[in-house]
Amino acid sequence: MLNFSDAPKKATNLSLNSKVLEMAREMGMNVSQTVDALLAAEVQRRYWEKWNEESKEAVAAYNARIAKEGLPLAKYRSF
Repeated sequence: MLNFSDAPKKATNLSLNSKVLEMAREMGMNVSQTVDALLAAEVQRRYWEKWNEESKEAVAAYNARIAKEGLPLAKYRSF
């Protein structure tokens, strides 16, 4: 799991829909915190999506090996 919680904040400029921004402020939303959380979630989603795509062949080979040979330490399982 990716951990972004200990990273320092950095000021940036964003262009947001003015009506959405106005409504968010009227609702008392912390826009920076909301955008930061949503962006972190999207970065994490895309990271794992890319990892899955890049690792697809290795995962398939591992699964095929397990299907053929079984789990390496299966004989020691007590359940």
